[in-house]
Amino acid sequence: MNSKLISIRGKQLYVEEYGSNEKPPILYLHGGPGESCFDFTFHQKDRLESFYRVIAIDQRGVCRSEVIGENEIFSLDDIIEDCECLREHLGIEKWSLIGHSFGGYLALLYVSRFPDSIDRVVFECPTFDFALTSRFLLEKTAKLAKKYGNEDLARRCFELANNQEKTTQQLTEEYMKLSDELGENRMDIYTFIKENPTDYSIYSDEEWDKFYDKSEIHYDRLRDERKIFESLLNKIKEVQRPMLLMTAEHDAATCETHIQSFSENAKIGEIYHFVNCGHTPHYEQPDEFTKVIKEFIK
Repeated sequence: MNSKLISIRGKQLYVEEYGSNEKPPILYLHGGPGESCFDFTFHQKDRLESFYRVIAIDQRGVCRSEVIGENEIFSLDDIIEDCECLREHLGIEKWSLIGHSFGGYLALLYVSRFPDSIDRVVFECPTFDFALTSRFLLEKTAKLAKKYGNEDLARRCFELANNQEKTTQQLTEEYMKLSDELGENRMDIYTFIKENPTDYSIYSDEEWDKFYDKSEIHYDRLRDERKIFESLLNKIKEVQRPMLLMTAEHDAATCETHIQSFSENAKIGEIYHFVNCGHTPHYEQPDEFTKVIKEFIK
């Protein structure tokens, strides 16, 4: 694993790099908030490093990066500033972005703020609006609850999905609680193809517990700040860079409103749809994912 800790704006940021410096650089932004870049590099580093300089990070305070201190100021803006500072640190003039899920939210925010630093942007099953995504996820949870015989859970999910009085934060947090009631079937919300699992055994269970304790702080601080609950759909029309929206047949994050808004407002935009795939094409259909990236980022 080509990994190291790099001091960025006073914090140790976990960074992985693959491929030669002469190849087009790509920054991968993971989802969550707080999920780590581990599964992306596990499935994609060998596939992409022959064609690109691949850089993947655990965002500030996430998993293998330095923990966010109790009295430390931390904001959504810090993640974007970290990315831009890392680009300068690595001596990269422009790079392309791949943002998965919440990483898509970050990628849209980054290209909006620093357009001259970005070449192209790939949004992999993103959210640009947490309220829309939470309602979509609740509908998927309700369908799964019915499938597994929990009619009460299905009813509560549908009621919440159609409740117009809830704030975005309330929708998001109540979705998390309700989806937990699916128990061992919860990941069915996200994963359709289960034949390409990620091997997490490089770290012990105890290490992963410590990593995710850090990620929980990261997420809690973003949630308390509330900036992540602001819709970014209106920013799509501002972007002058080529953008690719990846959608998937069984994804429950990028709803039709997201897709319609992208179609109508992206100045230089393409859409690629994965069939028989869930929320994470980069490991559910890794070869097709790589092929699409190669065609978009020449």
